[in-house]
Amino acid sequence: MQRKTLTAGLIAAALITVGGTAHADGLPDTMTWTAYDVGSQGHSEASAIADAFGRAHDSRIRIQPAGSAIGRLQPLLSGRADYAYLATESFFATEGLHDFAERRWGPQDLRAVAGRPSTFGVPTAADAGIRTLEDLRGKRVAYVAGNPSVNVKCDAILAFGGLTRDDVEAVMFPAHAAAMSSLAENRADATCTTTTASQLYELAESARGIHWVDIPADDEEGWRRMNRVAPVFQPFRETIGAGLSEASPANMLAYRYPIIVSLADRSDDEVYEFVKALDETYDLYKDATSAIHRWAIDDAGVPPIDIPFHAGAIRYLEEQGIWNEEMQAWNEARLARLEALSEAWSQAREEGGDLDDEAFAALWDERRQAVLAELQ
Repeated sequence: MQRKTLTAGLIAAALITVGGTAHADGLPDTMTWTAYDVGSQGHSEASAIADAFGRAHDSRIRIQPAGSAIGRLQPLLSGRADYAYLATESFFATEGLHDFAERRWGPQDLRAVAGRPSTFGVPTAADAGIRTLEDLRGKRVAYVAGNPSVNVKCDAILAFGGLTRDDVEAVMFPAHAAAMSSLAENRADATCTTTTASQLYELAESARGIHWVDIPADDEEGWRRMNRVAPVFQPFRETIGAGLSEASPANMLAYRYPIIVSLADRSDDEVYEFVKALDETYDLYKDATSAIHRWAIDDAGVPPIDIPFHAGAIRYLEEQGIWNEEMQAWNEARLARLEALSEAWSQAREEGGDLDDEAFAALWDERRQAVLAELQ
């Protein structure tokens, strides 16, 4: 049975203050988290977890929504937010890609606290007649300005079908919520997103209806084309979300979203207590949205994930018997990659100080590709 997302009142709350009985040692009395726009899956789940933290530990948590990757990361990097509920922009930020290839950014020293398995696909208006990825040719596809996390997945899915943005009518919207609403409003025919955004349920109930485009698991060449764009996906048969059920599943891709992200220098003890609270309050939030049950710590606390895990999180996972030597080896390799990219960025900044932005971007891409080749 599909569960509805959180009520509008909970989703829209900027400050969640719920009386509890005790604090966890090291868990702050107050926190600020960033997340996607109000109505998004990430915001709904952040709200539910914040509510659980409030009830269990009397924590006051402000959730700051933002429609762009920069908008979610800037408060974290400047110290105005403690944690960020991110998607693939966490990978971009540590790799110095897309928005983060600009001189003022470069590879960021971020760590994963936890990140649940999620799915991503192409919802379309049922009346648009789109059944295969090839059918997207010439159709209106909604993109989100300043959101490489969403847009690179959409580009990767188009690549799966042998298409590029030039083969569709890419319609750019200023925020994630606007892009998701555009199908029901007949301003687009398809978009790329997770399955439980509130706007998709509205689409399913609208006159246009909803349909999920098939991304077949057995199309090996399609998956090769997709992973050349972004090597972070795998096949998944989804039954949870708008227009989906056990009787009506859809083939799409799997990745991690939301990922709870902190800076590397956040206290190990605090992150340990955060993950402990995330685990111990699970029963308080596991039914809040249709997919939030996937935050079970033995699913959300293991690699692979977009960025290295925080040492405080690893300590808790080790105590629970979840973390093993293979996971530790993965994390050490991911840390080594981040360190190598950070060093290469510093060298590129020094060497390219007099270059214009386009030339510097080319220099950084050359340096980054050289680092990745050496790590293989």
